[in-house]
Amino acid sequence: MMRRQVVSVNKSSCSTWKLVAVASIATVVQYSWALQISLLSPYVQSLGVPHTFSSLIWVYSAITGMVVQPVLGFRSDRCTSRFGRRRPFIVAGVVIASVAYMLIGFAKDIGYQAGDSLDGTTKPRAVSLFILGFWLLDIANNALQGPCRALLADLCLQDHKAMRTGMSWFSFFMAIGNILGYFCGAYANLYTHFPFTKTDACKRNCANIKSCFFIALLLLLVLTLIAVVSISEDQLSDEYAKKLSNGQQLQINMSFMRELIFVFQNLKRPVWFLLLVTSLSWIGVFPILIFGTDWQGKEVFRGDVMSTNESIVERYEVGVRAGSLGLMLNSVVLALASLAIEPVGRCMGGVKRLWGVGNLILAGGLICTVEISKDAEVWWRGQPDNRNWEFPPLSILCGAWAIFAVLGISLAMTYSIPFAMASIYCSINGGGQGLSLAVLNFSIVIPQMLVAVMAGPLDIIFGGGNLPTFMIAAVLAVISGLLAIFVLPDPYEQDKPSFQPPTTKARKVMIF
Repeated sequence: MMRRQVVSVNKSSCSTWKLVAVASIATVVQYSWALQISLLSPYVQSLGVPHTFSSLIWVYSAITGMVVQPVLGFRSDRCTSRFGRRRPFIVAGVVIASVAYMLIGFAKDIGYQAGDSLDGTTKPRAVSLFILGFWLLDIANNALQGPCRALLADLCLQDHKAMRTGMSWFSFFMAIGNILGYFCGAYANLYTHFPFTKTDACKRNCANIKSCFFIALLLLLVLTLIAVVSISEDQLSDEYAKKLSNGQQLQINMSFMRELIFVFQNLKRPVWFLLLVTSLSWIGVFPILIFGTDWQGKEVFRGDVMSTNESIVERYEVGVRAGSLGLMLNSVVLALASLAIEPVGRCMGGVKRLWGVGNLILAGGLICTVEISKDAEVWWRGQPDNRNWEFPPLSILCGAWAIFAVLGISLAMTYSIPFAMASIYCSINGGGQGLSLAVLNFSIVIPQMLVAVMAGPLDIIFGGGNLPTFMIAAVLAVISGLLAIFVLPDPYEQDKPSFQPPTTKARKVMIF
C-alpha cells in the first residue's frame, strides 16, 4: 500500500476565513506583478535598454519560476519546522521581496551615486541594480505564491469543492492586487503623496515607481502577518521526521531532481493534457499582460520612449498610463468573474468547458488589437505635424479599454481552473501539493520564456511592434480553447487516478 503524507494542517482549519486569509497574500504578489507589467517594461527602456532587448528581461522571471517553484514545492512538502510546512517559506518570501522593492525603487538613485550620468542615454549601474531587483522579486513572488497555493490545498483536506473555492478566492485577490497595481501605475501624481521619492536622479515617473513599491511593502507586511498568525500548521509526525533525518524519503533515498524526473516520467495522459492546455493558454495570456501598456504607448498613442522629441516621449508615457487604466479595468472584470467560476462552471457542465470558452474569448480580444492599432494609425496620420496631440479619439481609447476589460474573463479562468484541477488530481492520487503545483508551474514559466525570447525577434522580422506576437498568441489561444473543451479529461469524471503509481517496492513515492 502507498503511504500518504501526514497533512500538516489542523483538521478544524478548513474555514472560509482561513482560506480568505491565505488567499489574500495573492493581493501583494499580484500587485507587484502588476507593477512589473504596467511600469517596469517601459521603465527599463528609460534606462537605455532597447525594446527589442527589454523583453529578454522576462526570461529571468521564467528561469526563476522554473527553478524556484519546484525546489520550494519539494522542500515545503517535507519541511519539519515546528512552524509548519508552508509558513517558513512564506516568511522567507517576505524578506526577499522587501529587498527587491528597495533595489528596484532606488536603482536610479544608487546608480547615480555610483557614477551613472544624469544625461546619459544608458545607465549601466542602474540597469544592473534593476535586473537584480527584478530577479529577486521573481524569487520572492514564487516563494509566496507556491506555498500559499499549497497551503490552500492543505486546508481543504481532500474536499474538491473547497479546493476550487480556495483557488477562486486566490484568483479574486490576484484581481484585487492587479486593480491596486494598475491604479497606482496610471496615477501620474502618486509621488506627490511621497515627496521624498523625487530626486535629481529620479524624476516624476521614477518617483511614481518608487512610491508604488513603498505601498507594496506596506501591503506585504500587513497581509502576510495576518495570514501566518491566523493559520495553525502542525509539525510533521515524528515518524516521518525520522525518515527524513535518515535520508529516507518514503522508503527511498531520492534526490530532488531524480524525484522530479520520476514524476514527469510517470504522469498519465489527463495530467499531460492539463499541462498542454495550460501552456497554450499562458502563451496567449502573457503577450497582452507583458506588452499591453507598451502596445498602448506605441501602437495606439504612437509614442516612443527612445525618441529625442519630448512630445513623442510624453505621448508614450501617457499611453502607458492609459494602458495601466485598461489593465485595471481588466482586473475589475477578473475579480467579478473569479467569484462566478464555480456556479457558471456547474451550469456549463464542468469548469474545463468554461476554461475553453475563456481561451476563445482571449483569442478574439487579441485579434481585435490589430483593428484598434490600424484605426489609431489612420487617425494619427491625418493630424497636422505642427500640433502636439496627446490623445487619440475616445472611440479608439474605449475600444482598447474594452479589449482589456473583456480579457479579464479569460484571465479569471487561467488564474484558477488549472491550479484547482492540479490540486484535485493530486488529492486523488495522494501526492504532495507543493510539488504537484510546481510541476504545473513548468507549463507557465516555459511559455513565459518563449514569449520573452521570441517577442524581440518578431518585432525585428515583421517590424510590427507588438502585433506579430499578439497574433501568434491568438492562434494558440484558439487551439488551447478547443483542446480544453473537446480533449481535456474532466477530473471529476475519472473513475481511476490519472497517475498509476509504480508497484516496485524500491520506488514508493508520493506523486501526482
